Amino acid sequence: MTRLVILGAGTAGTMLANAVAKHHPTWSMTVVDADDQHVYQPGLLFLPFRGRPDRLVRSRKAQLNPRVDYVNSPITAIHPDQKRVDLGVGIIIDYELLVIATGSHPRPDLVEGLTDERIWRRRAHEFYSLEGAIALQRTLRTFSEGKLLVHIAEMPIKCPVAPLEFALLAEDHYRKRRLRHKVDITFATPLDGAFTRPVAKQTLGDLLVDRSIRVTTDVAVERIDPASQRLVAYDGRELPFDLLVTIPPHTGARVLEGTGLVDDVGFVRVDPHTLRSVVDPSVFAVGDATNVPTSKAGSVAHFQVEHLLENLAAVAEGREPTARFDGHANCFVESGRGQALLLDFSYDVEPLPGTYPLPGVGPMSLLKPTRLNHLGKLAFEPIYWNMLLPGRPLPVPTTLTLTGKRPVTGKD
Repeated sequence: MTRLVILGAGTAGTMLANAVAKHHPTWSMTVVDADDQHVYQPGLLFLPFRGRPDRLVRSRKAQLNPRVDYVNSPITAIHPDQKRVDLGVGIIIDYELLVIATGSHPRPDLVEGLTDERIWRRRAHEFYSLEGAIALQRTLRTFSEGKLLVHIAEMPIKCPVAPLEFALLAEDHYRKRRLRHKVDITFATPLDGAFTRPVAKQTLGDLLVDRSIRVTTDVAVERIDPASQRLVAYDGRELPFDLLVTIPPHTGARVLEGTGLVDDVGFVRVDPHTLRSVVDPSVFAVGDATNVPTSKAGSVAHFQVEHLLENLAAVAEGREPTARFDGHANCFVESGRGQALLLDFSYDVEPLPGTYPLPGVGPMSLLKPTRLNHLGKLAFEPIYWNMLLPGRPLPVPTTLTLTGKRPVTGKD
C-alpha cells in the first residue's frame, strides 16, 4: 500500500487527491492544510465590482473524497531526508510519496511602504486574497475620480492576466457609471508589454490602448511613498495615484524554505514535464507551487493532475515516470463590456487565433473578444465546484493541440 501525503488542499491538491482516491482506492492518503476555507479564486477578480464574498468560500474537507484523510493543521516542518512532515498540533506524518501543492502567496510586505497604515486597505489594495478583494469592493463604492494605478510588482504571479482584466473591468465599471472621464487609468507592468507572449501581447496591448488605458512598461518598483501617494521605480520614475491596485510579489510557502527543494523565491524545482523534484525522487509538486515556466492558473493545475496521476502510479510501482506535461494552459481574459478573450498555449506554442475546443466550430474564439467567451468564464464557477474539483471528465484536451488554430502572419 502506497503512503501518499499531499500538502495543500487548494485547487491542485484537491483535484489530485480526488483523482488518486478514484483510481487508487487502496493507497493511504493524507491531505494537510492550515484552514478549512476553500476559496474560488477566479471569483476574486469580480468581487471588487459586484457579488457576495460568502458565495466564493466552501469547506475544503467537503470538496474531498470521503476516502481522503484530511488534517486541518499548519505545517511546521518538512524533512525530505526522513520522509516526514511535522504539523503544528504535534503530529508527525511519514510518507513514501510527497506532493507539494502549497500554492503561491502574495507578499505585500516585500514592497517597502505598501503596507503603511496610512494607505494599506485604504488607498492601496490587492484583490488576490478574499480580505483584499472585500476591502477593495468597499473603496470602489466611493472612489469616483482621480488616478487609478493598476500595478504588477514582479513575475511570476497567480493568473498573470488578472491585473490586465482588472484594468479593463475598472474601465467598464466607470464607463457604466458615466464617470470614465473623471478616472485616469494606468496599467504598470515589469514586462515590456501587456503579456509575456508576442501575439497575445500585441492583442492585449491594443485592447488597452483602445480603452484609453495608459500602459507603462518595464516598471521595477523600489518602494511606495505613502505620504505623496506615489510608486517609485528603481529607474527614478514616479507614478502618482489616488487609488493603487497592486499585485504584490509572490513566493512559495514559507515552510518550504530550508528544505533544499525550492528556488530562490520558494517554488519547488521540478522537471517541467514529469513534475518530479529535481533533487528528491520521492517528491513531486503540482499547481502554483511549482517553478514550471507557464502560467500559475487553475487550468494548468487541471492539466498537470492528469499527467501527475500517471507518474505517481509509475513511481509507486518502481517504474520511471513517463507522462509528460507540455505546459498547456488556457484562460479567459475578461475585457469588459460583456466580452472576454480566450488564450490557449503551452511551453512551446504561444497563444494563437482560432477556435476552441473544436476546430472550425468552437464554440469559443481564441484571441478575440466575444460575448460567448464571457459567458464561458461566468459558467466556469459551477463547473469548478461540480466537475473540476471532484475529478469528473471535461470535454477539453489535456495536451495542447494546434488543430483549430492558425499561424499569425505579418498581415494579422
